[in-house]
Amino acid sequence: MYRYLFGPVPSRRLGYSLGVDLIPSKTCSFNCVFCQAGNTSDLTLERREYVPISDVIDEINAWIGSGASADYITLAGSGEPTLNSEFGRVIDAVHEKCRIRTALLSNGSLFRLAEVRTDASRSDLVKISLSAWDQPSFERINRSHPGLRFESVLQGLQDFGSDYKGELWLEVFVVSGLNDDEISMRRIGKLAKTIVPDCIHLNTVVRPPAESNARAVPFHVLQRFTGLFEPVAEVISSFSADVSACENGDAKSVVGLVSRHPCELKDIAVLFGNDLGKTEKVLDDMVVAGKIRVEKHNGHLFYTAVDISDEQMGGKPSNV
Repeated sequence: MYRYLFGPVPSRRLGYSLGVDLIPSKTCSFNCVFCQAGNTSDLTLERREYVPISDVIDEINAWIGSGASADYITLAGSGEPTLNSEFGRVIDAVHEKCRIRTALLSNGSLFRLAEVRTDASRSDLVKISLSAWDQPSFERINRSHPGLRFESVLQGLQDFGSDYKGELWLEVFVVSGLNDDEISMRRIGKLAKTIVPDCIHLNTVVRPPAESNARAVPFHVLQRFTGLFEPVAEVISSFSADVSACENGDAKSVVGLVSRHPCELKDIAVLFGNDLGKTEKVLDDMVVAGKIRVEKHNGHLFYTAVDISDEQMGGKPSNV
């Protein structure tokens, strides 16, 4: 079982994405109300080598050497990947070994730092987020580290957008009762334009969120907002792709996947050659054994981790 790799995960935007997790569980600069990873236990701005990058690169090389494939190798997972001071080395290592595109999924909070922008620019694709328009909304929605100021974060995103030569995606996460009115969307849209993204995605609460009162916004409401953005925003749809199965499923792979990315049965079935019956049997046994749990959200059943141990993540507990 890999300690730092998970998936490939069926992604609504990236096809099949091999996740690379560089941060201990729930270590982040934000504590977003909508986060699928749950509440942040280590709210921090400290940048350091949270997990040994040489070990991460060894795992990537082994995965590539096994003949496995994915559409993207993606820096994402249990926390904010740019908190790891060596994340740029991982991107370089992928480019040296294969032609699979790299993606960095970041909340953008640390792009105010020149060294973060430089390392992020090595990735083929960068996805950043903007779901607020001023300091009060920033604190209410993203529940940011007290050392962060919205104006500084926004400036960092603008600086990155003006220089970055790769593909830049901007995600706007829309939560019922927090930013789902037209005035809020217009404010965010005005700021989003200054970042000059290649595309803008409107997202909402699909998987179980950190806060149970963080509720989804209906598709037709999101669709009304698309024209308030430049370029015109897209409401992202459910994952669908005509690609071969990963065919490397086992119980350990399931734990590694749902620990970072709560999934439905059909998503996990990818690991088992799209065999729904076999997948459901494995998942039922794991639930009974207490290795994973099931959570219902918006009428859908999601499999998620009971907890992510320090040993699984390869780092110290976040409260040490």
